[in-house]
Amino acid sequence: MTSQQYIYVMKGLTKIYPGSREVFKDIWLSFYPGAKIGIIGVNGSGKSTLMKIMAGMDKEFNGEAWAADGTTVGYLPQEPELNPNLTVEENVMEALSETKALLDKFEAISARFAEPMEDDEMTALLAEQAELQDKIEAAQGWDIGRKVEIAMDALRCPPGDAEVTSLSGGEKRRIALCKLLLQQPDILLLDEPTNHLDAESVAWLERHLQEYKGTVILVTHDRYFLDNVVKWILELDRGQGIPFEGNYSAWLEQKQKRLEQEGKQEGARQKTLARELEWIRQSPKARQAQSKARIQAYEELLAQEARKSQETAQIIIPAGPRLGTTVIEAQDLSKGFGDRLLIEKLNFKLPPGGIVGVIGPNGAGKTTLFKLITGQEAPDEGTFRVGESVVLGYVDQSRDSLASNKTVWEEISEGNDEIELGKRKMQSRAYCASFNFKGADQQKKVGQLSGGERNRVHLAKMLKSGVNVLLLDEPTNGLDPSGIKEIRELLLRLNSEKGISIFVSSHMLTEIEKMCTHVGLIHCGEVVAQGTLNSIMHANTRKLEIKVADASRAMQLLISQGFNATHNYNSTLELSLENEKQVASINRYLVEQGIDVYRINYQEHNLEDIFMTLTNVNN
Repeated sequence: MTSQQYIYVMKGLTKIYPGSREVFKDIWLSFYPGAKIGIIGVNGSGKSTLMKIMAGMDKEFNGEAWAADGTTVGYLPQEPELNPNLTVEENVMEALSETKALLDKFEAISARFAEPMEDDEMTALLAEQAELQDKIEAAQGWDIGRKVEIAMDALRCPPGDAEVTSLSGGEKRRIALCKLLLQQPDILLLDEPTNHLDAESVAWLERHLQEYKGTVILVTHDRYFLDNVVKWILELDRGQGIPFEGNYSAWLEQKQKRLEQEGKQEGARQKTLARELEWIRQSPKARQAQSKARIQAYEELLAQEARKSQETAQIIIPAGPRLGTTVIEAQDLSKGFGDRLLIEKLNFKLPPGGIVGVIGPNGAGKTTLFKLITGQEAPDEGTFRVGESVVLGYVDQSRDSLASNKTVWEEISEGNDEIELGKRKMQSRAYCASFNFKGADQQKKVGQLSGGERNRVHLAKMLKSGVNVLLLDEPTNGLDPSGIKEIRELLLRLNSEKGISIFVSSHMLTEIEKMCTHVGLIHCGEVVAQGTLNSIMHANTRKLEIKVADASRAMQLLISQGFNATHNYNSTLELSLENEKQVASINRYLVEQGIDVYRINYQEHNLEDIFMTLTNVNN
């Protein structure tokens, strides 16, 4: 097969970061038209760098990397930029500017037919109109307004007339994704496309990419999304690009076999991987809580294998002032932008020493809440109270306050050989190394870092100053499973050893469930549930659905026995239970009372299920 049959070709691609760290080493790859490819690898393996090279944004490499003649390439970076002078809809419509120009010209020609003209002029005008009509039909442009409306709705974009300067990083990212999908390039490069998308938007994007006629190349840590979309896996491992034909589940199987052949796994981990792989084979596409937990555990084992040669460095962090009884309190807080109300009559209290997780759908106001706390925005109504001893540290989801032209060491150390950490000093390069920036990695330019690496730089800078309250907006975005685990363990340590209160937003509800002591669920600017994690889980996790012959009588009987029973639909009742043991006794009791029981469905919900249930109730 000749190179003309490929849509993108790499020949001897080699990339060396400053400090002589080789991220790609002599990669030879060819990409088929219409292929769906997922790029995987540990943080720092070069996933985002490879995407930038393919997008034509990074030209500092050796070897060849080029797209076939006439190929259009579209790229969604982790931190996309929008035109701040345009509204949301105007930014999206830029994707269809050529089609819009054709439509405008077609309308102008149509209007001219009302004017008197010679036969020759009429003939020429009809020919021009026919040519335009063919181009519009080829671009499927007759109903671009409807296409834009469907795409914006599916991705939960903000209102079309909203100004982009007032939007959160997640909202801007969804607009950029919408714009890119409408452009329909021959090659679609997507760096973490599911970040900031809710479950329904992710499902829509899955279907859209499955049907997409062009080549799709994506980087994502959503392994379920990866499994459902891609047909090829490109693994970046120690500078090599290793292609595999198959989806993520199939790649997991061959990965284990390859590790066995290379002899790189110790006995205990080998047995665990084999056990988990066997379980995953039984239900590769399951999205239930148990399945997610098992696959996540397997992911962490694979991440351990990839990083087993790295030593765990001790992070030295100065302690901040001791917190008083008041940390952060809000009363009747409201905030809007234009006609859009993001937060309405919000009340909350951040407990001293707690880890509070903020959960909400896209555009619920989580980022706005953080900006209100830090003083970047002022509330329209209500009051904030911040304790006198509070020293805030804030990392936003855009990570855009870093200097792209500086090295990692320069950005963290500010060029100083020693860093002051409270009352002690530490060698700045040792401090950088404690955040896993070792050797040549310290000389990498910040602009070349992956999202996960930028996250670590931000934390390293912020933690020098001795904060006692951390505000973290989507801190695990762009991290692989082992990176997520590192951040989680670091935050838990900061909380337990240093007494730091932590306020964190995340779309990864499993991480909130593992890490947080308190949870606030925000929907449409209101808190629909808040309290300790245990109290919310206890109140919502165990549900029993019963389909019976006489629902009204059965409900009254169960209420008389002290159960909180509700009549949901048709002949179905729903109850909240203390434990699974109650199911048998409820069934027996109803039968004894002459109630015919048709079906019993017992479920133990995780935090994601609770979140979806509560927000749907309030829709």
